[in-house]
Amino acid sequence: MTMSPTSQPFSADLLKLDAEQETHRITTSIRETIGERLRKKGAVVGLSGGIDSSVVAALCVRALGKGRVFGLFMPEADSSDDSLKFGRLVADALGIQATVEDISPILRGAGCYTRRDEAIKAIIPHYNDTYKSKIVLSSVLSGSEYRIFSVVVQAPDGTQTKARLSAEAYLGVVAATNFKQRVRKMMEYYHADRLNFAVAGTPNRLEYDQGFFVKNGDGSADFKPIAHLYKTQVYQLAAYLGVPVEIQRRPPTTDTYSLEQSQEEFYFSLPYDKMDLCLYGKNHGVASADVARSTGLTLEQIDYVYRDIDAKRAATHYLHSKPLLVEEIDQIFT
Repeated sequence: MTMSPTSQPFSADLLKLDAEQETHRITTSIRETIGERLRKKGAVVGLSGGIDSSVVAALCVRALGKGRVFGLFMPEADSSDDSLKFGRLVADALGIQATVEDISPILRGAGCYTRRDEAIKAIIPHYNDTYKSKIVLSSVLSGSEYRIFSVVVQAPDGTQTKARLSAEAYLGVVAATNFKQRVRKMMEYYHADRLNFAVAGTPNRLEYDQGFFVKNGDGSADFKPIAHLYKTQVYQLAAYLGVPVEIQRRPPTTDTYSLEQSQEEFYFSLPYDKMDLCLYGKNHGVASADVARSTGLTLEQIDYVYRDIDAKRAATHYLHSKPLLVEEIDQIFT
């Protein structure tokens, strides 16, 4: 990955890419991965209408040609209408074949919404299926050793209620909503098997490093072409690749809960550009004072963010692990 040398003063400029060179590097890797290592004919990409999946789709088209990339739109009952609209926008711009798989019936059959609602009702008894909801995380900048998840519910009249989640209720909500990512991945692999294609993963470096994905859900893929790129750099590639400007301007969201929810309030607690700089600074041993100056945070707040980065790495390490065996099994090819 081509970036400016680290000897220059610490700033967002350190995350600037040579977009043309990086695109060439990634597309070369995609062609080798698909054709030689995986021995597949093309790539399936789940299109959420967000920047990451749009860039992955554009890179796959550059690498393989539009006839060898298949897009999937997988809305469900809680999805924003914008997700399907923007997903179709990028598919049309790229000229790829794509289809809609409404996963709501599967989720209802698995009890996704019912199980989630039961977990929320344990904390807010008057909650029912006419309400909208989301969960939010206390700010990393508070300095608290323990960050607390709360549930926010909105009645049909717009009245909102916020309450701290117990550990049991939090786990219940997350376990239920994780059905969504796992069902989507099941759909991606159905179409990949049908077409003899590989499944493209869409996490960026921030999500991959910090465990912002569901194991055997959006964390599952045959290749992950942008996992080495900071989110800021994904936006740079989006501009170079000609991703529709409406998508480039769209704020990152989780699109998991019925109430609108940013990635910032759900997981990272900082805007992605500040999180990128903090993660880069920590990874490269940059003085905290320099990171603080570039992000507008205090030294104390940088310490909070660094502790949170380490805590998330530790807590989500298992998400990256293969199934554990009693002993390793060697495969011998002849």
